[in-house]
Amino acid sequence: MTDTSGPPGPDPANTPMTGADAAGAGPSRPAGDAPLTRKDAAARRAAPPPTDPGAVFQSHIRAARTEFESQVAHARAEFEEANERIKQRTGRDLILAILIGLAIGVVLVASLVFFKWPFVIFALAAALLGIFEFGRALIAAGRRVDIVPQLIAGAALVLAGFFLSPWMLWVTAFVAVAFVIVWRVIGQMARRDGRLYGDVLADVLIAGFIQVYVPFLTALCLVLLQRDGGEWWVLAFIIVAVAADTGAYATGLTLGRHPMAPRISPKKTWEGFAGAAVAAIAAAVLLAMFMLNLPWWTGLIIGPVILASATIGDLGESMIKRDLGIKDMSSWLPGHGGVLDRLDSILPSAPVALALSYLLFPLAVS
Repeated sequence: MTDTSGPPGPDPANTPMTGADAAGAGPSRPAGDAPLTRKDAAARRAAPPPTDPGAVFQSHIRAARTEFESQVAHARAEFEEANERIKQRTGRDLILAILIGLAIGVVLVASLVFFKWPFVIFALAAALLGIFEFGRALIAAGRRVDIVPQLIAGAALVLAGFFLSPWMLWVTAFVAVAFVIVWRVIGQMARRDGRLYGDVLADVLIAGFIQVYVPFLTALCLVLLQRDGGEWWVLAFIIVAVAADTGAYATGLTLGRHPMAPRISPKKTWEGFAGAAVAAIAAAVLLAMFMLNLPWWTGLIIGPVILASATIGDLGESMIKRDLGIKDMSSWLPGHGGVLDRLDSILPSAPVALALSYLLFPLAVS
């Protein structure tokens, strides 16, 4: 038999497949599954993500939030820095002072606008706290003050201003002053500790002064409240006194150069007093027209008169604190000091506002 195989051909296993053979050999491995080089992998990682609208929106939101938080943090840092400078100059925490002042203002307005009796409770609480902290400050300075009798007499005197006639208020004031003086004399006699007569006399006079300074002036405020439309007069004179205090603080802090009473209150300046005058007169004119139904020019009377009484009260309390060797009556109101530190300009303005209400009432526009 002849050999028909011929010469040996190439090995099929080693023969590369043609395009047709590859097509007929079935599906091949996708190109994406092939191993990537380092260059291709780096290029894929650097490629931008797919433009998904939801992802883009969330990215913008996160960026805006980050920017807002950064701005808030920057503003807060600047405010705290400014507050620290003010605190170093005045000894007051501006943030706490503003927050507490606003809270007290809201309670005050709410207690006057709707009914009169809530303000009676507010005034009674303020007077009792003032008596207590004043008595404690005097005791710390070496004076002898009977706190409990002072509180009892003070509460009776304050309530008499609203529930009794003006004539009976004067009777109650006399009884209250006599009560605390007699109590102090009897207390000193019972102790027999050899206290000097001058100190005993000072203790007796201080006992009577506490009743006149805090509860009696508060009672006059309630006498004003008791009148027709009295709640608006009370609110008006308090606003004018607070406006004067705020104007003096802001102007004195920024422009203050010339001391007003360096021996009494070194931080008070004439520039601050000028700012207080502008603020008090502006507030009085607006309140006269829109709250008290008075001619606008009556504000030119109300403003300076309340300014004078508020300034005298402020300087008077500063003299008392300087004599006692203290900066504030207490620390119950952070950023403000004590209750009396907030009432120092308001209490002396109460009798002045009461007199103005009698004098200007005929001019009220119905």
